[in-house]
Amino acid sequence: MHKLSIPQSVTDRVIERRGQEHCFADLDPAKTALVVVDMQNAFMMPGVGHAVCDMAREIVPNINRLADAVRKTGGAVVWIKTRFTEASLKEWSNSYAFLLPERKAKRIEALSPGGLGYELWDGLDVKPEDLTVDKQRFSAFLPESSNIAPLLRARGIDTVLITGTVTNVCCESSARDAMMMNFRTVMVTDGNAAANDAEHNASLIAFYLTFGDIQPTDMLVASLERNARRAAAAQ
Repeated sequence: MHKLSIPQSVTDRVIERRGQEHCFADLDPAKTALVVVDMQNAFMMPGVGHAVCDMAREIVPNINRLADAVRKTGGAVVWIKTRFTEASLKEWSNSYAFLLPERKAKRIEALSPGGLGYELWDGLDVKPEDLTVDKQRFSAFLPESSNIAPLLRARGIDTVLITGTVTNVCCESSARDAMMMNFRTVMVTDGNAAANDAEHNASLIAFYLTFGDIQPTDMLVASLERNARRAAAAQ
C-alpha cells in the first residue's frame, strides 16, 4: 500500500479555504456512487497488460470493502473500463502519437474488447446490480469519453468516490472532471494506485487543494454506515 504523505501545510491551506479538513465527511449513502477506474487486466496482469501498475493489486481489498458498504447503504457501484475503438486513432490521435509503435500496438491489443486485457481483474467483487461503463479517454467524466454523468444523475447520485489506477492519470482526470460536472468528489487515499508513492501523493495533494476531498476507506465506510443507520432510525 502507498505511504500517504500530505504535508500539514496543505491541510492548513484547505482548512483556511473551506473551514474544515474534510468538506465531504458527511455522506448521504443513497446519493453516493463508488467509481472504480481501470481495474482491468491491461493495468494489473503481468504479461498481459500494456501498462501494469503493481500497486493496483494491493488496493483490491479496499475497493471490495467500499463496494460492499456502498451497496448495503443504498448507493451505486460503477466499474469503469477503458475500451479501444478504431475511432480513437482519429478522435484521440495526439495520445497515440506519443507512443512508440510497439507500445501503441500493445495498448491496442490490451484494451480491445474480447481480449483478456480488457476484462476486469478477477479478484474484484463485481455484482450483477453494479453498473459497468466503458470510457474512451483518460477521464471517465469527459462527455466525449462516456455517459457516466447522466447515468449517475438519473439515479439521484451527487457524490462520487474515486478509486482505481493510476492515481495521477485516469483517476485524477476522472475526479477533476467529476467536480467540473458538479459532483461532490472524493479521491480515496488507500483506494488509488500509482507507480510510486511520490506520484500518488502529488496527485492527491493537487486534487485536495482545489477540486475536492481525500479520505481513507475506513473513514468513508464509517460515514456511510453511520448515516444509513440515522436514515433508518428516522423512518
